[in-house]
Amino acid sequence: MIELRGVRHRYQARVVLDLEHFSVPRGALISVVGHNGAGKSTLLRLLALLEPPTEGQVLLDGKVVPKRPAAALRRRVTLVEQRPILFRGTVHDNLCFGLEARGMGSAAKGIVADVAEQLGLTTLLGRRRHELSDGEVQRVAVARALAVRPDVLLLDEPASSADRAAAGALYRALVRERAERPIAVCVASHQLEDAYRWADDIRALAEGRLSPVTPENLFRVELAPGEGVKQARVGDIDIAVMTDRSGPVVVAVPPTDIFVSREPLASSARNVFKGRVTAMAIERRGAGVHVRADVGGVELVAAITAEAARDLALAPGSPVVFSFKATAVQVF
Repeated sequence: MIELRGVRHRYQARVVLDLEHFSVPRGALISVVGHNGAGKSTLLRLLALLEPPTEGQVLLDGKVVPKRPAAALRRRVTLVEQRPILFRGTVHDNLCFGLEARGMGSAAKGIVADVAEQLGLTTLLGRRRHELSDGEVQRVAVARALAVRPDVLLLDEPASSADRAAAGALYRALVRERAERPIAVCVASHQLEDAYRWADDIRALAEGRLSPVTPENLFRVELAPGEGVKQARVGDIDIAVMTDRSGPVVVAVPPTDIFVSREPLASSARNVFKGRVTAMAIERRGAGVHVRADVGGVELVAAITAEAARDLALAPGSPVVFSFKATAVQVF
């Protein structure tokens, strides 16, 4: 549907995005995760055709998009930014605006009622911007975008100000929209639990590049000179790392390489940390569970099967032990 090829994007002399290839296929629900400054918002702006890349190409349906795309192309892609701006008037006026601009005013009544119901906005249709919370403004902006039925929908932290119920309604609306028609959806989010629960595909950005690991268990540390096993100080714990790298580095522990148990295991793992479960997220396909735990003031995330989670009877507050080998720790 929409893709970037050979893109390097700069602001002044600084490269903020460096992607050989990034695509959002038709019918996909993709989540892009990463720390502040990783390049998520810039990525969405390029995909939204709001600015051309410094180098490389943006393609829509396999065709290169010109640096100054026509309005017809721009209308096929809609971006909802993290702090969206509502137009003057009521919530109802905002939901009608794009429809009327596209000559779809005659269908506005039914479409507005439908998207308002999906996102829990029906009782807010008569309110104005100053009468809405930040979370409600975000939901109105998403509803406004869904109303015009774009081919590609891009959302930047759409649930950052929402409570759990509102976030759930938002993601259910996206899944429903995708089930009804082949829309391509790309969501940038810090909320990893939501990403694992709703997205088909999770991609991590780190310093403008696609990262081989997601941002869980990703830490900046200082390593001593030498080879072999070293200690990486993270918060109040020391993580054993096998590497010849030294100085400032980033260490990452893939969630799938962490063994989860109730008691310490008899194993050769050098890293064994006791803690308590703080949250659990079931993957959208239901095959796996991401277990988040506080171990000595440091948050780690492990990925286990749903069957293992049941056997261990894990729940928020449960005691847990995370174990992993020094060789499992990746160093960048």
